[in-house]
Amino acid sequence: MSSRELVVLGTSSAVPTRHRNHNGYLLRWDGQGFLFDPGEGTQRQMVHAGLSANDVHWLCVTHFHGDHCLGVPGVVQRIARDKVRHPVRAVFPGSGETYWRRLRHAAAFADTDVIAEHPVSGDLAGVGPLIARRLSHPVESYGYRVQEPAGRRMLPEKLAAHGIRGPEVGELQRTGSVRGVTLEECSVPRPGQSVAFVMDTRLCDAVFELASGADLLVIEATFLSAESALAKDYGHLTAFEAGLVAADAGVRRLVLTHFSERYGFGEEPSFVEEVRRSFAGEVVLARDLMRVPVPKRQASHAPAR
Repeated sequence: MSSRELVVLGTSSAVPTRHRNHNGYLLRWDGQGFLFDPGEGTQRQMVHAGLSANDVHWLCVTHFHGDHCLGVPGVVQRIARDKVRHPVRAVFPGSGETYWRRLRHAAAFADTDVIAEHPVSGDLAGVGPLIARRLSHPVESYGYRVQEPAGRRMLPEKLAAHGIRGPEVGELQRTGSVRGVTLEECSVPRPGQSVAFVMDTRLCDAVFELASGADLLVIEATFLSAESALAKDYGHLTAFEAGLVAADAGVRRLVLTHFSERYGFGEEPSFVEEVRRSFAGEVVLARDLMRVPVPKRQASHAPAR
């Protein structure tokens, strides 16, 4: 199983359907689990997906419309019931803290002290590896990005040419030079991998910033272009607009989700057609319980000499 993959728990928007649960997405990332927007029914969807409360290390809410947060009480109470020991960081818009409190304590249960709250505010925010940017929606909403720091990939042939081996390799990585040989001479840049999560928004600068160069972009495509006026009024994106974002941002793998209940599986080709008007890369139309791996790291190449 990939150590970096998206587990889709729900793909509907405001109204769940027979085939699509409310939102819910768990990103597995090197032993950490980022649970985004747990809508109603998320706890049960996690059971179907083979996930447990112990898989959740981050609980991230983009905004406090019901389809993005009504699963919070069940997830929190399951974390308590299953006696999860590790810290769980809860990230949510600070302006919705009243709603968070209501959801966090929606019913009587034996509480847990592992949940640490991190309300975010302002246009630029972040917690640990999680970047948050303010989006354009009728209520305060944030998009998120999980970003791995950039690094360098060692080149064995260069190390051998300079006679660097064993403990000296580690010293070179730590200090930047060994016996007059620099790290740059024996390595190439390795961009950090990234996953962007964009829900409920009109097109705005923050959408493109979050998506920029993302290996995996999970983005709402609530409507087709025939309903573009409705999408703008309610603060949503069309499939065509999602494709524009992916193309402009250089996204490697695009995942469309958050579909209006007016569309069934039979309309899926229309979503792909709209995306293809601008984006030629890989497109995934999310379905409940689907697993989508983060694309493998792109190979780095030594500069020509």
